[in-house]
Amino acid sequence: MGRPKQFDPDVALDRAMRTFWSKGYAGTTPQDLVDELGIGKGSLYNTFGGKHDLFLAALRRYADSAARQFTELMEEPGPVRQRVRRIFDATVDPAPLPNAGQDGCLAVNTAAELATVDEQAAEIVRKMFARTERELREVLERARRDGEISPDRDPRILAAHLFATLVGLRVLMKTTTDPASLRPIVDAAIAAL
Repeated sequence: MGRPKQFDPDVALDRAMRTFWSKGYAGTTPQDLVDELGIGKGSLYNTFGGKHDLFLAALRRYADSAARQFTELMEEPGPVRQRVRRIFDATVDPAPLPNAGQDGCLAVNTAAELATVDEQAAEIVRKMFARTERELREVLERARRDGEISPDRDPRILAAHLFATLVGLRVLMKTTTDPASLRPIVDAAIAAL
């Protein structure tokens, strides 16, 4: 009979996610994971498989968490412009959000680092991106029906524009020393509505 696990796999997965988010996939060593998770290599591999399996699990956890957060922000009361602005504000002023800021977005980071070399990671990111853009489009379609945005505005094009701007802001946040300098981009995105 094997010994019982001496750690919480969910807590370990969250810590692994944070490590990959901070260091990237290539920059994270198995020893980094062992140190951060506070478990032995045997426990790491027995529970999660190899580094790649753990990364994919962490990326899925991030995608699920980010999707919930996005949906919650979009379902808050208020006009569509206000709700969309909340999403953009959370990107350029991530202080209120856990695990945000200079590390950017784990999905965007993964797309930049691995999309052309890791089909499994790329597929997780593609699904996350498609879901986000679809939710934006659905909110904008309702807003157009409700008269909040002009009937001549195409929700599909607006959603693609807003999503691309959001991804660009997440990349810029990794390098800026002055997040306030990105506010005009947010203003322009909202003005497009």
